[in-house]
Amino acid sequence: MPQKKKTSSNISKIVPQKSREEVLAQRRLESRAEDSKLIKAAIKGNQKSYRALLKKYHDQVYNLLYRMVHEKDEVEDLTQEAFIKAFQSLQNFNEEFAFSTWLYKIATNNCIDYIRKKKLQTFSIDKPIESKDGDYTFEIPDSTFEPDKSMIAAQRAKALEEAVNSLPEKYRQVILMRHSEDKDYQEIADELNLPLGTVKAHIFRAREILYKRLKKQIHYY
Repeated sequence: MPQKKKTSSNISKIVPQKSREEVLAQRRLESRAEDSKLIKAAIKGNQKSYRALLKKYHDQVYNLLYRMVHEKDEVEDLTQEAFIKAFQSLQNFNEEFAFSTWLYKIATNNCIDYIRKKKLQTFSIDKPIESKDGDYTFEIPDSTFEPDKSMIAAQRAKALEEAVNSLPEKYRQVILMRHSEDKDYQEIADELNLPLGTVKAHIFRAREILYKRLKKQIHYY
């Protein structure tokens, strides 16, 4: 007597299907394992690992910050700053936590500083933000009085000017157009006849150099 073929429906009765929660949990574990591998390689100086982390989380960080600041170019700036800060502090990352949660906190804290300086309208901080690693919430800490503010600002401005002037021409040009001339990314691309992606990459690299040079001198961001 010929044996019946096992159909997919019959197999599904024999092998229990994973629940949605189990699938998501598995994906989170795989994502964290991938992040751990990339972080360790990045700390050793592997530039491809930095780029992989940036590519993996750029849109998530951008969308998170866009909910706080509804200006696309400003959000792109803040996104770049968040990654620069994170990359400079990778050695301090604790793998007991998800990299995304750590990155989001850096991004939101940096954005909060920006909001305070610009006195922008923002959404309620009590509303959780959904991410693939679960809901994420944050609080705005109390501001404190900073003595000798004008003197500190003058010192920062001088140090920043010297650092900008020391940049390679292609990086100095775009960073001045973005911050001194207040041009948006597309305007810079059109004026320099460069692809938009190249402009963003140049500005990111310029900020990265500035952060490294100024980190020990002043609190740049």
